[in-house]
Amino acid sequence: MNTARTATRIVLLTTSSLVLATHGGPQATSSATYLAAGRVTAAFVKGMPLVETAGYKIHASRRDAPGKAEVHLRDTDIIYVLEGTATVVTGGDVIEGAALPESAEEIRGASIRGGVAQRLAKGDVFIVPNGVPHQFTEVSAPFLYYVVKATDGGRR
Repeated sequence: MNTARTATRIVLLTTSSLVLATHGGPQATSSATYLAAGRVTAAFVKGMPLVETAGYKIHASRRDAPGKAEVHLRDTDIIYVLEGTATVVTGGDVIEGAALPESAEEIRGASIRGGVAQRLAKGDVFIVPNGVPHQFTEVSAPFLYYVVKATDGGRR
């Protein structure tokens, strides 16, 4: 009988602070990451990463305008909307797509052809699996959202 437990990561997101903790399982640590409200609030002013590790990233994201089409080959985006509204298009084909010079695992393009539009608003959660094209096409500024980027450990 296998009694090993799987480690669980808990992410608590509020509009003012963020706490990460890991527990359970033989390789879990008792370390936690705390980001004070001031740091989190400041991150939303420009939109910036809060935590980046090999297994996950957490960004305080801000959009004031539509963006380019994107495809993350390893990261699944888990989006939680805090403020504002936006339309995101997913699927379809990226037009004029190319890998970023700093990362072959990130593709950007001019637009998406043939995708499906979804309107996002405060309180919504939206998940974009790795490999799925996505683009914010309409934004009511400011559009503030947390993005947890869960990184696929395998290479494609």
